[in-house]
Amino acid sequence: MPMAIEAQSFAGAPTTVSYDVLVLGAGAAGLMCAWEAAKRGARVLVLDHAQKAAGKIRISGGGRCNFTNLDVTPKNFLSQNPRFCISALKRFTSQDFINRVADAGIAYHEKTLGQLFCDDSAQKIIDLLLSGCAAAGAQVQTKTKIIAVSQSESGFSVNTDQGAYKSAQVVVATGGPSIPKMGSSGFGYKLAEQFGLKTIPPRAGLVPLTFEDELLARAKELAGVSVEAEVACGKVKFAEGLLFTHRGLSGPSILQISSYWTEGNALTINLAPAMDMFDVLREDRKEHPKQDIRTILSHHLPRRLVESICEEVSIEGRLADLSDKRLRHVSDRINQWRVIPKGTEGYRTAEVTLGGVDTAELSSKTFEAKKVPGLYFIGEVVDVTGHLGGFNFQWAWASGFAAGQSLRCGI
Repeated sequence: MPMAIEAQSFAGAPTTVSYDVLVLGAGAAGLMCAWEAAKRGARVLVLDHAQKAAGKIRISGGGRCNFTNLDVTPKNFLSQNPRFCISALKRFTSQDFINRVADAGIAYHEKTLGQLFCDDSAQKIIDLLLSGCAAAGAQVQTKTKIIAVSQSESGFSVNTDQGAYKSAQVVVATGGPSIPKMGSSGFGYKLAEQFGLKTIPPRAGLVPLTFEDELLARAKELAGVSVEAEVACGKVKFAEGLLFTHRGLSGPSILQISSYWTEGNALTINLAPAMDMFDVLREDRKEHPKQDIRTILSHHLPRRLVESICEEVSIEGRLADLSDKRLRHVSDRINQWRVIPKGTEGYRTAEVTLGGVDTAELSSKTFEAKKVPGLYFIGEVVDVTGHLGGFNFQWAWASGFAAGQSLRCGI
């Protein structure tokens, strides 16, 4: 992915090379777009500063790439304009990408909630994209830093540390600043603003949440403990795994809710969503009155978590000796734990970036900038962010396909 735009002279650069399309960013969206445009006869060059293409694909899904989801709907995406994603998602569905995976002989399996992963390595998905580009004639050039992008009456000029390139059309597929160790940056936003396009302020999404003070001390003691939980922020809820960490909370349910959470808001966490703990404890008091409450709770929750909760609410002893009021107190702490996180772990561990190029600036059919003919933005750089579970890859495939289908050839 290119780094920051800088205006530098290019004295001594090789003769400018011309293409129909220059794609900036050799990630999921960029490679899909290049593949489609080249299939239609366009002369395409993909540029990326990284040593190898598709770095984020390589590390995704624990190295096995959660490449799509069986149940993709527009409701799985966040944007200032929730309807913007509809057209692209309809035109290139999860089944369309599954067909490409199957045609390539890539073995895959479904995990929970419709998530599809490679049986083998995420490299299989990268190979699928690169081989598709190669077969269609699209060139992919890595180890190339973008220096400057400009436009004239004759088209776009892209100056790099490897030479200068011209094209009638430029596709920005540079993603967002999430996981900066992979070389990601806010380059795409700067480029959009350079050409007068509005952006929605970016922030980390699908990211662990952090605590401070007493909450942090308790989280540290529980680091490594996990439960199935339901986490709510306002009217939005997610029921998946939750993990205590040395910094606060993580796990799928927390990553999901982080995209909806903003600083100062409270979360309501149900640590035992399959049961009403008050009813369970009252029934156990009838059946096992001599049992210690910590022993009973440990039948339903990890022992370390039980010890921490009981210490926090100052409850101990036999069930027979505990009133309904005391049982309600500990039950509410389990079924309705209210917490206000300090913040998030930020882009360092965020899986995606929320915000980006304002969708009002783009055609929902072609992804071309309305004010700048020939300039396109696709994938994560756009203000469309999916839930955890393969949805962001599906957005990359769908937006890349839509732009690739609309790019013009031989101009």
